[in-house]
Amino acid sequence: MPKYVSITMEEAKKVFETQGDYIILDVRREDEFAEGHIPGAINVPNEDIQDIAPSELPDKNQTIYVYCRSGNRSKQAASKLVAMGYTNIIEFGGIMDWTGDIE
Repeated sequence: MPKYVSITMEEAKKVFETQGDYIILDVRREDEFAEGHIPGAINVPNEDIQDIAPSELPDKNQTIYVYCRSGNRSKQAASKLVAMGYTNIIEFGGIMDWTGDIE
């Protein structure tokens, strides 16, 4: 059974500072996203991730870093994405632990 990888917020932050070619996916509700999110993140609420691949995520081999508010919804969303055939899903918890800038 394919799985996603979980890393810490600090590990994710280091990747964002040194690497490119990835998507940061915020799976909180739209109103939560609008209140502030990690710079460059796109928003697809966990509730909207069902059986069909989200149009915002066309490449199932793209590296996708998934987060939410506390880490619960990001784990749910990561599991659903892997079940849909996404191959490079990395879950890194919640924005509550983010120490960088938000936009």
